[in-house]
Amino acid sequence: MTLNMKRRGFVKALFVAPAAPALFAQQPAPGVSANPAPGVPLNPTQPVPPPTVSNEIPKLDTMVPDAAAEPIPHFFTHAEFGALRKLSGMLMPSVNGMAGALEAKAPEFLDFLIGDSPAGRQQVYRAGLDALNAGSSKRFGKAFAELDATQADAVLAPLHQPWTYEEPADPLARFLREAKADIRTATVNSREYNTASAGGRRFGGSGTYWYPLD
Repeated sequence: MTLNMKRRGFVKALFVAPAAPALFAQQPAPGVSANPAPGVPLNPTQPVPPPTVSNEIPKLDTMVPDAAAEPIPHFFTHAEFGALRKLSGMLMPSVNGMAGALEAKAPEFLDFLIGDSPAGRQQVYRAGLDALNAGSSKRFGKAFAELDATQADAVLAPLHQPWTYEEPADPLARFLREAKADIRTATVNSREYNTASAGGRRFGGSGTYWYPLD
């Protein structure tokens, strides 16, 4: 059942519940004709019972929004989000049945996180993702999200440089270092990564993960 269907069910319940007392109020009293002859009044001596009001709250099915529909990016552009998904899948792939970044919806989480971050961090991500797409277009004539693994690995050459404590001077290298840490953190703290996997394995951090975002 889709999210829209469940929302329609909720709205329907809101309209049906208040209508019940009105329907009961329209019912004739016992012994009184529902359709009296014209000019004949209802029996004034016959007490009219008060309308019956049901206190039962309609039971509605609920579900996590992300289980009904795929979330859409709100901060990144379509091209930037495509590059982020490609990068996430390469840096944190699914291994031995364990959820990777894409299964954990790390790109969707980062779209929310970066969208609510300071302007400086937002600029690092936008510039980095735009640089990935620009470099891919220049070398291979297509966006980063459309590259195969070998081509994408060539564009990610800055990641192959030895790690240092100093922040990289190259904006793309700086972005890749920051994004790599963020993608890993978002993945390992997700529900998908921490709940039972194909082998029934659980991790100690289970229960402390972030929940899907509406």
